[in-house]
Amino acid sequence: MTSDPDIHRAAHELIEQHGDAADIDAARRASALMEAGDLEGGTVWKRIVKAVERLRQREPGDKTVH
Repeated sequence: MTSDPDIHRAAHELIEQHGDAADIDAARRASALMEAGDLEGGTVWKRIVKAVERLRQREPGDKTVH
């Protein structure tokens, strides 16, 4: 199982790379993996989608370390 800190780091990196499309990219990856039968990989990417959403909910000026 992928750790919460790893999920958080992946979400942060995805936001850095894809900006506003980060959640869409993560959702596509999750869907592709699930369709291919990789349930564990799909579940990890679903967790990343949720982490991206949580990171985006923070205030723009929030100085919390991501």
